[in-house]
Amino acid sequence: MIRTFIKSFTSYAVFFTFWAASTSTCMAAGTTASPVADHPWFFWPLILFVFCFFLGILAVLAGVGGGVLYVPLVSGFFPFHLDFVRGTGLFVALAGALAAGPGLLKRNLANLRLALPVALIASTSAIAGALLGLSLPTRFIQISLGATIILIAALLTFSKNVERPDVKQQDKLSMVLGMSGSYLESSTGQDIEWRTHRTIPGLILFVIIGFMAGMFGLGAGWANIPVLNLIMGAPIKVAVGTSKFLLSITDTSAAWIYLNQGCIIPLLAVPSIVGLMLGSFVGVRILAVAKPKFIRYIVICVLFFAGLRAFMKGMGI
Repeated sequence: MIRTFIKSFTSYAVFFTFWAASTSTCMAAGTTASPVADHPWFFWPLILFVFCFFLGILAVLAGVGGGVLYVPLVSGFFPFHLDFVRGTGLFVALAGALAAGPGLLKRNLANLRLALPVALIASTSAIAGALLGLSLPTRFIQISLGATIILIAALLTFSKNVERPDVKQQDKLSMVLGMSGSYLESSTGQDIEWRTHRTIPGLILFVIIGFMAGMFGLGAGWANIPVLNLIMGAPIKVAVGTSKFLLSITDTSAAWIYLNQGCIIPLLAVPSIVGLMLGSFVGVRILAVAKPKFIRYIVICVLFFAGLRAFMKGMGI
């Protein structure tokens, strides 16, 4: 039965790969999904699966989404065209968000009244970013991606989350939208009441975040959390939970653009998603004994290196 499943999966994967190669706009631009013909068809998917497995472990330990690591590292060190990597990066972030979303909503750690207005703005911007990203030269996108990843690494280095921001007065827009709520703090057994403020500056920032997420194929958790927590005043647990839920909406909007353009290939997407999710399960177990702060600094160094690599690749160095 297992052999039959593997053979069926292989057949369908190869079929969709060649279908995408023959019909997609990405391919029409002169790109290729199988850059190295000297290896059997399963070589790069297998290497990518192993790579993404360890990437999933690292992402959990560092407290970041897999997409922000996936795109710069895979585009910099694997022979895949950037359009395919960006499209797959959105699906990688989307898979983790869909898996975590129901549990976060059930525990009130993701708030719909906070998420939906933000998601409407961010997802619209993500569509615009994806359309622009696919129309611009790959070299320009590679340089911009490198600069963005270096900026993200700097943001992770200097930003500090606040467990429960002090929101003295809720602004009118936040009150109208109902951006408030409560959640059960499991460590103390208390119901924590919270509310937000500075709604307009926060929504403006989400326009930029959504645009960058669509343009570069990055999961936007690295930016969602600081804005929700430090700017709008949501508790860190609510900010993390709502950010994760937001990815299931924002990334879906941009992912459809890449899917419609033929930039999603099963032999690239399937091993990436499965590897990252399996690695995440292992990472959760390791997290109990690891030192997250040390791992966080390792990831920051990796991001700086990957961003520099992407920038130099775009410059032709």
